[in-house]
Amino acid sequence: MISGFGWAALALLFGYLALFFWGSALAAQAAGRPVWLFARATGRDRLAAMGFRVAFALALFGPLLWLAVPVLHKIDPLWTEGSAVLLGLVGVFVAGLGAMVAFAAQMSMGSSWRVGVVGGETGDLVSGGLYRFSRNPTFVGQAALLAGVAMAAPAIPTVLAPLLFLCSASTQVQSEEAALLMAMGPDYDRYTASVPRWIGMKGKTVQ
Repeated sequence: MISGFGWAALALLFGYLALFFWGSALAAQAAGRPVWLFARATGRDRLAAMGFRVAFALALFGPLLWLAVPVLHKIDPLWTEGSAVLLGLVGVFVAGLGAMVAFAAQMSMGSSWRVGVVGGETGDLVSGGLYRFSRNPTFVGQAALLAGVAMAAPAIPTVLAPLLFLCSASTQVQSEEAALLMAMGPDYDRYTASVPRWIGMKGKTVQ
């Protein structure tokens, strides 16, 4: 079974995804152009785009599939049958906090919001709000959201989800930094010199 905390975390994930797509539609309207760039990604960025999709699919649908096909969760050593109450409580808190951070960071980007990275499609530099503390607060929030789901509904697919997400985010961030540096030059150099790539750790500026 999935505990009440597990269901709550899955509801948070579903709600966040709905807000993510809504926010992306608003950004596209404000920018007057598409902001969904995954379809134009190439090479490792295309793999990262696929990784993001698979990570969220594993987190959202993995527990439901495990619940629908009992043989799957019976052979899963991580499945708790809803008994890990404290872990579930912490997971819901982490997932909720991650969802709020991710969506707040997305909305603060305004018309500069992009889903994916393509040269010449970077938008204006946003350095206020959450972007004073992290160059990638949306990714930080999304990673926390997926980690929270993994704690609240532990299973092989939910634990794999944040790991795959982090690999994909690390790949895309390298491409984003290169594109932003090319588009903004010294302004982006100064930004990277003062704000960490993630949280509390300085990222190396792409040359």
